[in-house]
Amino acid sequence: MATPRSARLAREAAAPAEPLFAHIESLDLEGRGIARIDGKVAFIDGALPGERVLWRRDRAKARFDTGRVVAVLQPSALRAEPHCPHFGLEQGSCGGCSMQHLDARAQVSVKQRMLEESLWRIGHVRPEMVLRPICGLSWNYRHRARLTVRYIEKKGGALVGFHERASSYVADMRVCPVLAASVATLLVPLRDLVSSLSIRERLPQIEVAVAQQVTVLVLRILAPLAEADHPLLHDFARRHGVSFWVQTSGPDSAEPLIAGEPNSLALPLPEFGLSLPFRPTDFTQVNHRTNEILVRRAVALLAPEPGDAVADFFCGMGNFTLPLATRCRSVIGLEGSPPLLRRAEAAAANAGLSDRVRFLTRNLFDWAGEDWPALRAAAGGTIDRVLIDPPRDGAADLVAALAQDPNPPKRIVYVSCNPATLARDCGTLAEAGRWTLRSAGIVNMFPHTSHVESIAVLEPMA
Repeated sequence: MATPRSARLAREAAAPAEPLFAHIESLDLEGRGIARIDGKVAFIDGALPGERVLWRRDRAKARFDTGRVVAVLQPSALRAEPHCPHFGLEQGSCGGCSMQHLDARAQVSVKQRMLEESLWRIGHVRPEMVLRPICGLSWNYRHRARLTVRYIEKKGGALVGFHERASSYVADMRVCPVLAASVATLLVPLRDLVSSLSIRERLPQIEVAVAQQVTVLVLRILAPLAEADHPLLHDFARRHGVSFWVQTSGPDSAEPLIAGEPNSLALPLPEFGLSLPFRPTDFTQVNHRTNEILVRRAVALLAPEPGDAVADFFCGMGNFTLPLATRCRSVIGLEGSPPLLRRAEAAAANAGLSDRVRFLTRNLFDWAGEDWPALRAAAGGTIDRVLIDPPRDGAADLVAALAQDPNPPKRIVYVSCNPATLARDCGTLAEAGRWTLRSAGIVNMFPHTSHVESIAVLEPMA
């Protein structure tokens, strides 16, 4: 008797190899075209809404199929010529972007629809108003990136870049138009450099951090550098205007290759007169220009008054905390990472905001109703407004406690990197019968990818 696993494998092995016809209805959250064929859903990579395509099935599941476009028979008017020579559907193409075949303006519209569909399908909520999308640079926008490194002798040396589509292999990349300009053309020189190092087979990753005129490359190494490696790295740094750091274990182990070299990376927020220093392995938004617009919009939507006390949950190194402190009486920033809070405290001191800001180390994935009175006491008796900016898992415990709190804040601004958990959390507040979703919109932090960031405003019902 066949086991469930063997039956599944048999179905996949029996999937027909010949191309199939499909009419594409919409896009899913990964940017794949959705078609319905004989009552079954098919997710087709490289297809756009409204198109008739010829596609090949990769996998046949019980409830859905997946595959990729072989030919576009009737193209969408929104189909665009990819800007990057490494973008494509064939084996070996770079998987860093998934939407370069779609017009940049249409990408924004698709992401807005993805957000609205998630809010309704998962949270059963609709915003009273759709916010204007937040957009910045479309190319050379990535100030942060993790590049995978593989030394493959039979291929002639090292590969440096993003993974291939749906693969753990490294794409054979020579340029990357989404990386910051100071790094976009360095992939081939980096390949040559890595191939020349003694630890070329013990260097799995290069982390990129760019800020204004500074470019730092963090080498994640699994063995010590040899003496002969140092002049090679110093010469590369001089010729290409970069600084090298070396990371031997966790993120906090990263140190400059040249001992004592100052770290001049900083996240600019010029509208608030702020510049937030950070280490190259710290979490910051990848798109600095879009982040500036996002912070401005979030502060405006939260609309703190001069006498307000604000709580900023998942505050990180103070990206929202410090700008808010320039507009209100006080802000409490809560975060689970002590190193990030140390950076935030130093930035507050440098900006002369220490008297308005207090930072607390807290596991925000373990929050209960009784934590609210303690937080209000720490803020001087009240929390007037709340900003939430969680990781992809969202803020389920925090939101559940907010939904039942008898003294709710006047407004919540929720910044999200995952439409599904945003929808879930907005639904939790709405189900309590005391909150309403006033507005929501997308933040195009990662152009040409299916990644959707968003911002939402919630208020207690009158």
